[in-house]
Amino acid sequence: MTKHSYDKEFKEQAVQYYLDNKDHMTMNEISKNLGIGASTLHKWIKLFTETGEFGRGSGNFASDKDKEIARLKRQLS
Repeated sequence: MTKHSYDKEFKEQAVQYYLDNKDHMTMNEISKNLGIGASTLHKWIKLFTETGEFGRGSGNFASDKDKEIARLKRQLS
């Protein structure tokens, strides 16, 4: 299974879509419409409601660019 990387804008739109539709759709229906897993959507909602923003994920990288470079180096090894 391929691990997907979503940008901050997509995550924000996904959370907003959930908030706009949660009263008449289930989380599973919403996540299916967005093409992501329900657990992924749940994690984004939790991060956003607790912190108001999304983290870059694990790792001690100064930027997303540095994180991507490290990932590509691992891929080449």
